Amino acid sequence: MCGRYELHTHPAVIALAFGLDRTPDVHARYNIAPMTEVPVIRANAEGRRELTRMRWGLVPRWAKDPSIGAKMINARGETLAEKPSFRTAYRRHRCLLPADGFYEWREVTAPHPHKEPLHIGMKDGSVFALAGLYERWLSAEGEVLDSCTIVTTEANALIRALHDRMPVIVAPENYGRWLDPASPAAAELIAPYPAEAMAWYPVSTRVNAVKNDDETLLRPVGPAHAAPPAPETRPPHDPEQESLF
Repeated sequence: MCGRYELHTHPAVIALAFGLDRTPDVHARYNIAPMTEVPVIRANAEGRRELTRMRWGLVPRWAKDPSIGAKMINARGETLAEKPSFRTAYRRHRCLLPADGFYEWREVTAPHPHKEPLHIGMKDGSVFALAGLYERWLSAEGEVLDSCTIVTTEANALIRALHDRMPVIVAPENYGRWLDPASPAAAELIAPYPAEAMAWYPVSTRVNAVKNDDETLLRPVGPAHAAPPAPETRPPHDPEQESLF
């Protein structure tokens, strides 16, 4: 799953990385939690990408109470087309959530049993995109709430030792496919991101408290771990021709 993440890349870099027409009005956040407003990239009515803000925790259109969003921060990629909570958003309202890293916790025993927070991101430190869905909810009084969820899938080889799930990460060349509701190939993108492109390292337990939101949360408190590069695949060699002489 994905229950906490961070985004600190400069807005101009975000605009360039995601093909936005203008530099977005975003500021660095190091401890983004559910049920808060988050930056989301979607395709507008003209098909151009725009960055807007939505509450993290999807509220389906049919919901009677928006508090249901607290249970909808993640959506299992394998069942998006079937679940009533997500199937309409999956067909019509796919989005991207820019991130520089997300946090996961693992059980450790030394020096005493506790949960150790870990920062997970790209090996090269670049900004990346979490696959998301969004919906618009209207209350009986006409209140409008735009909300979103992060799509998850099975963990890759690097993250599997930490958790059995991970957020779906969309590669830059596939942004258009994910955002386009007419794309029939979106399901192919719901897969673990290549482990060899990612890395993780332990961080301070200060990240456990949402009130802590500063750049010191990114400082490693232990060695980084990365997956070894994928083995190079080569075509089989043709048998050497025997000498004719």
